[in-house]
Amino acid sequence: MKTKLTKDLEKTLYQYCYEQGSYVVEEVSMPDKKGIVDTLSYQQLTDDQVEWRCYELKVTKADFHSHAKLSFIGNYNYFVLPQKLYQEVSDEILSQIGVLIYRAFDKKAIEASPQTLRAPGFLTIAKKAQYQELQVDEQKLTSHFVASLFREVDKAKKVEKGLQLYSDDRLFKELKKRTKSGYDVYSPDHNLYDRFVEELRDEAIEALQDELDARNEEYQALKLQLQELKQPNLEDKI
Repeated sequence: MKTKLTKDLEKTLYQYCYEQGSYVVEEVSMPDKKGIVDTLSYQQLTDDQVEWRCYELKVTKADFHSHAKLSFIGNYNYFVLPQKLYQEVSDEILSQIGVLIYRAFDKKAIEASPQTLRAPGFLTIAKKAQYQELQVDEQKLTSHFVASLFREVDKAKKVEKGLQLYSDDRLFKELKKRTKSGYDVYSPDHNLYDRFVEELRDEAIEALQDELDARNEEYQALKLQLQELKQPNLEDKI
Protein backbone atom coordinates (compact mmCIF):
# COMPACT_ATOMS: atom_id res chain seq x y z
CA MET A 1 0.00 0.00 0.00
CA LYS A 2 1.27 3.47 -0.87
CA THR A 3 1.67 5.93 1.96
CA LYS A 4 0.12 9.39 1.81
CA LEU A 5 3.58 10.87 1.31
CA THR A 6 4.25 8.57 -1.65
CA LYS A 7 0.93 9.59 -3.21
CA ASP A 8 1.77 13.26 -2.65
CA LEU A 9 5.11 12.77 -4.39
CA GLU A 10 3.35 11.04 -7.30
CA LYS A 11 0.81 13.85 -7.72
CA THR A 12 3.47 16.52 -7.54
CA LEU A 13 5.77 14.72 -9.98
CA TYR A 14 2.90 14.24 -12.42
CA GLN A 15 2.18 17.97 -12.37
CA TYR A 16 5.89 18.75 -12.68
CA CYS A 17 6.24 16.56 -15.80
CA TYR A 18 3.00 17.96 -17.22
CA GLU A 19 4.33 21.50 -16.90
CA GLN A 20 7.54 20.41 -18.65
CA GLY A 21 5.44 19.38 -21.65
CA SER A 22 5.94 15.65 -21.15
CA TYR A 23 3.57 12.71 -21.39
CA VAL A 24 3.78 10.79 -18.13
CA VAL A 25 2.49 7.59 -16.57
CA GLU A 26 3.18 5.73 -13.32
CA GLU A 27 4.33 2.15 -12.77
CA VAL A 28 5.61 1.11 -16.17
CA SER A 29 7.12 -2.35 -16.59
CA MET A 30 10.37 -2.23 -18.51
CA PRO A 31 11.29 -4.39 -21.51
CA ASP A 32 13.80 -7.24 -21.08
CA LYS A 33 12.88 -7.71 -17.40
CA LYS A 34 14.44 -4.40 -16.39
CA GLY A 35 11.99 -4.00 -13.52
CA ILE A 36 9.16 -1.50 -13.02
CA VAL A 37 9.85 2.22 -12.98
CA ASP A 38 7.76 4.32 -10.60
CA THR A 39 7.19 7.07 -13.17
CA LEU A 40 8.18 7.31 -16.82
CA SER A 41 7.96 10.45 -18.95
CA TYR A 42 8.15 10.84 -22.72
CA GLN A 43 8.85 14.14 -24.44
CA GLN A 44 8.96 14.78 -28.19
CA LEU A 45 11.76 17.32 -28.60
CA THR A 46 11.78 17.40 -32.41
CA ASP A 47 10.18 15.34 -35.19
CA ASP A 48 12.91 12.73 -34.87
CA GLN A 49 14.16 13.24 -31.30
CA VAL A 50 12.53 11.79 -28.18
CA GLU A 51 13.64 12.11 -24.57
CA TRP A 52 12.85 9.48 -21.92
CA ARG A 53 13.10 10.19 -18.19
CA CYS A 54 12.78 7.64 -15.37
CA TYR A 55 11.83 8.60 -11.81
CA GLU A 56 12.12 6.44 -8.70
CA LEU A 57 10.19 7.70 -5.66
CA LYS A 58 11.55 6.96 -2.19
CA VAL A 59 10.17 8.22 1.13
CA THR A 60 12.17 6.32 3.77
CA LYS A 61 15.73 5.09 4.17
CA ALA A 62 14.50 1.49 4.20
CA ASP A 63 12.64 2.18 0.97
CA PHE A 64 15.79 3.66 -0.54
CA HIS A 65 17.79 0.56 0.42
CA SER A 66 15.13 -1.84 -0.86
CA HIS A 67 16.30 -4.74 -3.02
CA ALA A 68 13.77 -3.78 -5.70
CA LYS A 69 15.48 -3.17 -9.03
CA LEU A 70 16.04 0.46 -9.98
CA SER A 71 14.85 0.91 -13.55
CA PHE A 72 17.17 3.74 -14.54
CA ILE A 73 17.12 2.97 -18.26
CA GLY A 74 16.10 6.44 -19.53
CA ASN A 75 18.10 9.23 -21.11
CA TYR A 76 17.82 11.04 -17.77
CA ASN A 77 17.15 9.30 -14.46
CA TYR A 78 16.09 10.76 -11.13
CA PHE A 79 15.34 9.96 -7.52
CA VAL A 80 12.40 11.91 -6.08
CA LEU A 81 12.96 12.32 -2.35
CA PRO A 82 11.82 14.34 0.66
CA GLN A 83 14.46 16.81 1.85
CA LYS A 84 15.25 14.88 5.04
CA LEU A 85 15.84 11.60 3.21
CA TYR A 86 18.08 13.28 0.64
CA GLN A 87 20.31 14.58 3.43
CA GLU A 88 20.61 11.04 4.78
CA VAL A 89 21.42 9.24 1.50
CA SER A 90 23.00 11.87 -0.74
CA ASP A 91 26.45 10.23 -0.52
CA GLU A 92 25.01 6.95 -1.82
CA ILE A 93 23.54 8.35 -5.04
CA LEU A 94 25.54 7.68 -8.20
CA SER A 95 26.95 10.74 -9.95
CA GLN A 96 24.88 10.26 -13.14
CA ILE A 97 21.56 10.04 -11.25
CA GLY A 98 19.68 13.29 -10.61
CA VAL A 99 17.61 14.19 -7.56
CA LEU A 100 14.35 16.10 -7.23
CA ILE A 101 13.47 17.30 -3.73
CA TYR A 102 9.82 17.32 -2.65
CA ARG A 103 8.47 20.00 -0.33
CA ALA A 104 4.84 20.16 0.75
CA PHE A 105 2.91 23.41 0.52
CA ASP A 106 2.17 25.09 3.84
CA LYS A 107 -1.46 24.56 4.89
CA LYS A 108 -1.98 28.29 5.48
CA ALA A 109 -0.61 29.04 2.01
CA ILE A 110 -3.01 26.49 0.51
CA GLU A 111 -5.98 28.08 2.30
CA ALA A 112 -4.89 31.56 1.22
CA SER A 113 -4.39 30.55 -2.41
CA PRO A 114 -6.91 32.27 -4.75
CA GLN A 115 -7.16 29.11 -6.85
CA THR A 116 -7.13 25.37 -6.20
CA LEU A 117 -3.60 24.01 -6.30
CA ARG A 118 -3.09 21.08 -8.66
CA ALA A 119 -0.46 19.40 -6.48
CA PRO A 120 0.14 19.11 -2.72
CA GLY A 121 3.70 20.38 -3.02
CA PHE A 122 6.51 21.35 -5.38
CA LEU A 123 9.82 19.92 -6.64
CA THR A 124 13.24 21.50 -6.90
CA ILE A 125 16.32 20.10 -8.61
CA ALA A 126 18.94 19.24 -6.00
CA LYS A 127 21.18 17.40 -8.46
CA LYS A 128 21.06 17.30 -12.25
CA ALA A 129 20.98 13.98 -14.07
CA GLN A 130 23.60 13.19 -16.69
CA TYR A 131 22.55 12.11 -20.16
CA GLN A 132 22.90 8.48 -21.19
CA GLU A 133 21.83 6.46 -24.20
CA LEU A 134 18.55 4.59 -23.78
CA GLN A 135 19.28 1.25 -22.14
CA VAL A 136 16.48 -0.72 -23.84
CA ASP A 137 15.01 -0.96 -27.32
CA GLU A 138 12.97 2.22 -27.87
CA GLN A 139 10.21 0.51 -29.84
CA LYS A 140 9.67 -1.98 -27.02
CA LEU A 141 9.73 0.81 -24.44
CA THR A 142 7.15 2.78 -26.43
CA SER A 143 4.87 -0.28 -26.51
CA HIS A 144 5.15 -0.66 -22.72
CA PHE A 145 4.48 3.07 -22.26
CA VAL A 146 1.34 2.93 -24.41
CA ALA A 147 0.11 -0.18 -22.59
CA SER A 148 0.47 1.63 -19.25
CA LEU A 149 -1.36 4.68 -20.60
CA PHE A 150 -4.21 2.43 -21.72
CA ARG A 151 -4.35 0.92 -18.22
CA GLU A 152 -4.80 4.40 -16.73
CA VAL A 153 -7.46 5.36 -19.31
CA ASP A 154 -9.34 2.14 -18.55
CA LYS A 155 -9.22 2.92 -14.82
CA ALA A 156 -10.50 6.46 -15.46
CA LYS A 157 -13.39 5.17 -17.58
CA LYS A 158 -14.37 2.72 -14.84
CA VAL A 159 -14.39 5.55 -12.31
CA GLU A 160 -16.51 7.64 -14.70
CA LYS A 161 -19.05 4.82 -15.02
CA GLY A 162 -18.95 4.40 -11.27
CA LEU A 163 -21.36 1.98 -9.62
CA GLN A 164 -22.96 1.01 -12.93
CA LEU A 165 -20.27 -1.63 -13.33
CA TYR A 166 -21.17 -3.46 -10.11
CA SER A 167 -23.97 -5.93 -9.47
CA ASP A 168 -26.50 -5.37 -6.67
CA ASP A 169 -25.03 -8.35 -4.82
CA ARG A 170 -21.51 -6.88 -4.91
CA LEU A 171 -22.74 -3.48 -3.77
CA PHE A 172 -24.61 -5.12 -0.86
CA LYS A 173 -21.47 -7.03 0.18
CA GLU A 174 -19.45 -3.81 0.03
CA LEU A 175 -22.04 -2.05 2.20
CA LYS A 176 -21.76 -4.85 4.78
CA LYS A 177 -17.96 -4.57 4.79
CA ARG A 178 -18.22 -0.83 5.49
CA THR A 179 -20.39 -1.51 8.57
CA LYS A 180 -18.28 -4.28 10.15
CA SER A 181 -17.19 -1.98 12.94
CA GLY A 182 -20.68 -2.19 14.41
CA TYR A 183 -23.91 -0.22 14.46
CA ASP A 184 -23.77 3.07 16.34
CA VAL A 185 -27.21 3.36 17.94
CA TYR A 186 -26.37 6.72 19.54
CA SER A 187 -25.22 8.41 16.35
CA PRO A 188 -27.27 7.01 13.44
CA ASP A 189 -25.80 9.59 11.07
CA HIS A 190 -22.45 7.81 11.45
CA ASN A 191 -23.91 4.62 9.96
CA LEU A 192 -23.58 4.29 6.20
CA TYR A 193 -26.87 2.40 5.85
CA ASP A 194 -28.86 5.02 7.78
CA ARG A 195 -27.31 7.81 5.71
CA PHE A 196 -28.22 5.94 2.53
CA VAL A 197 -31.83 5.32 3.61
CA GLU A 198 -32.25 8.92 4.81
CA GLU A 199 -31.00 10.27 1.49
CA LEU A 200 -33.37 7.99 -0.44
CA ARG A 201 -36.26 9.13 1.75
CA ASP A 202 -35.38 12.79 1.22
CA GLU A 203 -35.19 12.24 -2.54
CA ALA A 204 -38.56 10.43 -2.51
CA ILE A 205 -40.20 13.27 -0.54
CA GLU A 206 -38.71 15.84 -2.90
CA ALA A 207 -39.96 13.89 -5.94
CA LEU A 208 -43.46 13.58 -4.46
CA GLN A 209 -43.51 17.31 -3.63
CA ASP A 210 -42.51 18.14 -7.22
CA GLU A 211 -45.32 15.92 -8.51
CA LEU A 212 -47.83 17.48 -6.12
CA ASP A 213 -46.81 20.98 -7.20
CA ALA A 214 -47.25 19.99 -10.84
CA ARG A 215 -50.71 18.55 -10.13
CA ASN A 216 -51.76 21.71 -8.33
CA GLU A 217 -50.54 23.79 -11.23
CA GLU A 218 -52.61 21.68 -13.67
CA TYR A 219 -55.63 21.95 -11.38
CA GLN A 220 -55.42 25.73 -11.23
CA ALA A 221 -55.06 25.94 -15.02
CA LEU A 222 -58.15 23.73 -15.57
CA LYS A 223 -60.13 25.71 -13.00
CA LEU A 224 -59.29 28.93 -14.82
CA GLN A 225 -60.34 27.44 -18.18
CA LEU A 226 -63.66 26.32 -16.66
CA GLN A 227 -64.36 29.80 -15.32
CA GLU A 228 -63.65 31.30 -18.77
CA LEU A 229 -66.10 28.87 -20.39
CA LYS A 230 -68.87 29.72 -17.91
CA GLN A 231 -68.47 33.50 -18.27
CA PRO A 232 -70.08 33.89 -21.79
CA ASN A 233 -73.12 31.83 -20.74
CA LEU A 234 -73.85 34.21 -17.87
CA GLU A 235 -73.72 37.23 -20.18
CA ASP A 236 -76.18 35.61 -22.65
CA LYS A 237 -78.75 35.14 -19.87
CA ILE A 238 -78.57 38.81 -18.93
